[in-house]
Amino acid sequence: MTAGAEWMERRQVVLAVAALVAGAVIGLLLPGVAPFAEAATTPVLALLLYVTFLGVPVARIGAAFRDGRFLAALLVLNFFVAPAVAFVVSRLVAHDDALLVGVLFVLLTPCVDYVIVFAGLAGGSRDRLVSATPILLLAQMVLLPGYLRLFAGEEVAQAVDLRPFVEAFLILIVLPLAAAALTQLAASRTHWGRRVADGADSSMVPLLMLTLAVVVASQVAGVGERIAHIAPAIPVFIVFAAVMAAAGILVGRMSRLDAPARRALAFSGVTRNSLVVLPLVLALPPAFDVAPLVVVTQTLVELGVMVALVRLVPRLMPERGPE
Repeated sequence: MTAGAEWMERRQVVLAVAALVAGAVIGLLLPGVAPFAEAATTPVLALLLYVTFLGVPVARIGAAFRDGRFLAALLVLNFFVAPAVAFVVSRLVAHDDALLVGVLFVLLTPCVDYVIVFAGLAGGSRDRLVSATPILLLAQMVLLPGYLRLFAGEEVAQAVDLRPFVEAFLILIVLPLAAAALTQLAASRTHWGRRVADGADSSMVPLLMLTLAVVVASQVAGVGERIAHIAPAIPVFIVFAAVMAAAGILVGRMSRLDAPARRALAFSGVTRNSLVVLPLVLALPPAFDVAPLVVVTQTLVELGVMVALVRLVPRLMPERGPE
């Protein structure tokens, strides 16, 4: 890693905040950039995940997949605890069907993409999260319609199209992971492969900054136009993040996981699958036209929370092994 990359890594939280601010300023002053930024979000995120996966040896991914204790804790946290918390906090917007639907869509689906990046920045176990992504994605595809039917009604559940889940899995997980595996193979055998791997490792923080800026710039103007309607959802997202962070810490301790696994668990509990569920929400009937902006608002709130957790989680869960 170069001296410049080490400098950025030491200041990654400050740089991430700067990227958030820059994205917001650009998106508000130049709303015409939003369509271009939105189109760039998926490829930029895929590139960030490629670099993230490149730092996880493929052999370790297989070993992590056999970690039954971590997987059990992850499933309990995301598909038992999180739905219960989502139902309770969503009562704050239950009077507005469009707000309720947006809140439920995003809070009922655990993140499978940039959670790996942020957990890794906080010293969490990236390989365990990578291993769990197929299970998390499949479980939410199966369970989301049922939870929506239970919490929001039959009409919403029947309107769900699951194709975006499959597309996101292929573009954001399978392709970057395959590219990272091939790069690791090349790095073990060739000089140019090692140079590519070293260069990718040094690009982690700049790519994270670019992703944050692009996501915010693509959506902040639309949120600003409907902020009066969307505002009641903001405290819902903040309360959910706070409760799930505490729940992740508690479940990790009860499961007697090591510190990297507990950190990964905490991030998974907080981080939601907004970039994947957004196409699902956009496909809903016109009566739910504000729901996509609710999902986007959760993304903006969550990005700020993630930046804070990168600094806080290592302090709350130091490297002391299982408790």
